[in-house]
Amino acid sequence: MWHLVGQSGRRWFCAPRALLSALPVKGIVGRMFLGEYQHLIDDKSRLTIPAKFREALAKGCVITRGFEKNLIIYTTKEFGELIKRSHQMSATDPESRDLKRFIFAGASEAAPDKSGRVLIPPALRTHAALESEVFVIGVGQQIEVWSKTGWEEQLAKMNDPEANSRRFAALNLSTGS
Repeated sequence: MWHLVGQSGRRWFCAPRALLSALPVKGIVGRMFLGEYQHLIDDKSRLTIPAKFREALAKGCVITRGFEKNLIIYTTKEFGELIKRSHQMSATDPESRDLKRFIFAGASEAAPDKSGRVLIPPALRTHAALESEVFVIGVGQQIEVWSKTGWEEQLAKMNDPEANSRRFAALNLSTGS
């Protein structure tokens, strides 16, 4: 069975499933933030970004409130996409306005310094209850920053077998044919 249509030069082709399984995922994974890192915020409120994430943030990033008591760090490109999507939201819808306020009012542009650190503004640090010990989590297209306590609570929720069964069933992550 053919599953992927692609273009090579001027010719279109269909790729068989066997070929798809042989495609390298490194390119896809290389464009994602992955992993869990324990870091410190220094006395000047600077967070050291994990070395694996620094190149993607070298041109700058945006730090904003997360939906739980955490922070989200976007690349400037990803944040630009978020801005574009927000323009499609209705200005007359109160929930849309609230969401825009939540994301954009707390947003702060940043750029890692030569040591790979970004400044966490006081309001954002308060929002996420960040002390000196934090967890930096790669979650695909963005990075989350959690307090030690907040991340431990999140892990406890994520490690609930019944809840995970429901989550994974909804995602249909089966690898079978």
